[in-house]
Amino acid sequence: MPRAGPTFRQADLTRALKAATAAGVKVAKVEIEGSKITIHSDTAAPAEPASDLDRWMAGRARQA
Repeated sequence: MPRAGPTFRQADLTRALKAATAAGVKVAKVEIEGSKITIHSDTAAPAEPASDLDRWMAGRARQA
């Protein structure tokens, strides 16, 4: 039976980390499980929209 190699390459992880950093995410932890790469941030989640207009616009964005 052939030996199974890694399901991703170092270049895949590097690409994911560069993309997260370019998006302004501060990387706190990276988990690799099979071919799944999970990047955890140390920043808090964005706050809920403050006004009725912001809530309406956020709801419209999810529907689109």
